[in-house]
Amino acid sequence: MAFALVLGLGGCGGGGGDGGAASPGAATASPGTAAAPSPSPTRTYPLSTAPRTIPAVREHVPARGPGWRPGAGSGVVVARGSGVLADEARLLARELGIANRGEASARAGDVELALGGGTSGTPESYTLTTRDGRVRITAPDEAGVFYGTRTVKQALRSGGAVPEGVIRDRPDRPQRGLMVDIARKHFTAAWLEARVREMADLKLNQLGLHFSDDQGFRIESDSHPEVVSRQHLTKAEVRRIVALASSLHITVIPEIDSPGHLGAVLAAHPSLRLRNAQGAVKRGAIDIARPESARIVDELLREYARLFPGRYFHVGADEYQALMVANPEASYPALAAEARRRHGSGARVQDLATSWLNERAAVVRAAGKQPKAWNDGFFRGGVVDADERVEVEYWTGREIGARPPVEYLSEGRKVVNLNDRYLYYVLGEPNQFTYPTGREIYASWTPLVLRGTQAVPARYSAQILGGRFAVWCDLAGAQTQDQVAAGIRMPLRALAQKVWDPREPALSWSEFSTLAGRL
Repeated sequence: MAFALVLGLGGCGGGGGDGGAASPGAATASPGTAAAPSPSPTRTYPLSTAPRTIPAVREHVPARGPGWRPGAGSGVVVARGSGVLADEARLLARELGIANRGEASARAGDVELALGGGTSGTPESYTLTTRDGRVRITAPDEAGVFYGTRTVKQALRSGGAVPEGVIRDRPDRPQRGLMVDIARKHFTAAWLEARVREMADLKLNQLGLHFSDDQGFRIESDSHPEVVSRQHLTKAEVRRIVALASSLHITVIPEIDSPGHLGAVLAAHPSLRLRNAQGAVKRGAIDIARPESARIVDELLREYARLFPGRYFHVGADEYQALMVANPEASYPALAAEARRRHGSGARVQDLATSWLNERAAVVRAAGKQPKAWNDGFFRGGVVDADERVEVEYWTGREIGARPPVEYLSEGRKVVNLNDRYLYYVLGEPNQFTYPTGREIYASWTPLVLRGTQAVPARYSAQILGGRFAVWCDLAGAQTQDQVAAGIRMPLRALAQKVWDPREPALSWSEFSTLAGRL
């Protein structure tokens, strides 16, 4: 049954009727007579509905009431003892155009941010309660509170008010994000910062930067300045990007891909180029039989591990030219001989490459990082096994010897989904790639769809850590950076929805697209 609520709460609004009108049946005064007493103005509110947000909230317990919107005297406050939320409070106050009163008692019309408060769950979970003319966001960690503020911001944009009731929300997957190939194409710091802000509103938490490849090395280096391309990001620019990302609870993941995709490094160190049995140079591939090769790559890994303070470092391992031929041992006899010398008479070139992966992973782990590597750098049937602690970034089943996703999962490995069918935006659409659409991701992709369009068995779900949308710049001039931003806009939103909530989306694609426009 509906109940009446007296108007006048600070910051309240939204929903049902004209708040300035008297209730039906109220007495009216005749001219020249005293006015009869009349009841206070009231509204009757229907049960609230969940706010329209991207990604959608996981759970909303409805209630009757006007909801919340900022009004005269509204402010953002931080609960006593939750002072670490000062950054979140400042940002939300600025976005909503209301006061930031710091650590203070909440009053009608306020948004209150608090850690703890009896909440439990993952650090990124939160509870948002709207009642009595105010909003309270509680979470176990700063990230959860931040995501609650994103829900407030989006609810106001989509519906004009934060609906009455309680929202309990959390992500389905811990790793959710975007990867940008800034090696083949230079992207400005301002462009990357804009993507960080966009990702934050979508509750995405990882930005990968692939900054070394055959076409360029795009971040300033102190240890090897000779490898850096003319167009590059300075370390000061990178620090600003990283600081912005950190303030928005996004981890920036650097990638130095090796032993392939090192053309820019090898242009300055040609003696380290890999040559086949005929003496032909293979572009981008470093000679992993030479100690000098490991030395220069490790020096770069250690340098950038200091620049990027986040938890992860991507060491590549994909598309090594020596392993993309029918008979690596015949084509690269020097590598085969080194493999046998190090690992025994049964060792092959793939074992030498696996040893290279393990050694680079050990370097970044010693620097405090969790290593990641592409799936085609993991091989079956060798005498050397890839370190089981390296996270597999699954992108393809196209490469020679590529293994189906279940093989990695059945070995107990943890996997991140970068399915090249749905999540690869390759500039110029070479090699049978086509630009993926948000609609395809929204309708057909889930984190379990690791390769092609086929999902792996649900029993492996816990090993799939999440997904990232990847921008690759194979034909760098095919689009400007503004065109890239426009092209990935809806795919990013669809990805955000699918890694946050495992259920079938409640909105149709048309409704989702319309909502994206409003937000």
